[in-house]
Amino acid sequence: MTQTEDAFLVSLGTALPGDPVDNAQLAKTLGVSEEWIELFIGTKTRHFARDFATGEVRWNLADLAASAGERAMAAAGLDPSGIDFVVMGTATPDTLMPATVNHVTDLLGLDQIPTYQLQSGCAGAVQALDLARTLVTSTGATGLVIGGDVCSKHLDLRRDLASAAPSELVNYVLFGDGAGAAVLGPEPVGEAVALRRVLNRVTGLGRKPGQVIEWFGVADRDSDKQAINEDYKAIEESVPVMAGEILWELLGELGWSPEELNYLLPPQLSGVMTARIVADLDLPTAVEVSCVAETGNNGNALPFLQTERLLQQMASGQKALAVAVESSKWIKAGFALEKL
Repeated sequence: MTQTEDAFLVSLGTALPGDPVDNAQLAKTLGVSEEWIELFIGTKTRHFARDFATGEVRWNLADLAASAGERAMAAAGLDPSGIDFVVMGTATPDTLMPATVNHVTDLLGLDQIPTYQLQSGCAGAVQALDLARTLVTSTGATGLVIGGDVCSKHLDLRRDLASAAPSELVNYVLFGDGAGAAVLGPEPVGEAVALRRVLNRVTGLGRKPGQVIEWFGVADRDSDKQAINEDYKAIEESVPVMAGEILWELLGELGWSPEELNYLLPPQLSGVMTARIVADLDLPTAVEVSCVAETGNNGNALPFLQTERLLQQMASGQKALAVAVESSKWIKAGFALEKL
């Protein structure tokens, strides 16, 4: 067993399914106002794992996660023998059993290694990084960290939404599908970005969930319950406040001043919400790194999609901080990166 002080981001890969679907296509199919989507959500395009016209499933989560993992491994110059463990965060596994992470390892040719699947929403990718960082620093292993979601499988793209409740309608325009992956190791090679800190804490004691995704079985599959329920008002009120708390807690733990921060990766709820959060955080010297307006809210893929954009601009000595808030049971999450 080899212990190390830090874990390092060696490489990264992402996967988005199909062509982007813009607001005009979405509005026409769903029978909603294009202007409402643009003003209320502020997201311009998103990607779906299902054919938008026919509803046919073209990719599942394992397909997207394996594609992202393959790209991350190739960028690191690693074959399957170079990966010691896999950690995956998702809110939308393909099946309850087997765990989707094990389908992913099969597609990647990985075997005889530990695998972990964490069931969580927007914080799941950060939780996966947290566990992977612990494994790397305590054992010296090299691991593959994956985050992804296929949200569209919970939505009926062919139903009449004229009478849909706002808590249901918002999900049809907010979410997209995708996956991301990173190779995390004990040495500053490849991208040579140190993962300096990870924050992962549930804070929802006694609070009503801000988002619920139902899982229907044989007994209740004909239920009239909404598959996804979003308390958007509670999210609008709570997420900006929690984002500020996460930011200042991480800066305090790291001993970084706001002026030292070169990049901010804010929560990626929607184009409108993200813009509001960035304005509230008021970090004039930190460059915002966002993707949600182009990709949609694709859950656990988002931190990887943001980090991919970050790596294209990050220079030696620069620092970045990512903030993620999960509204399902109110989880504070985030991580800090420093380019060597």
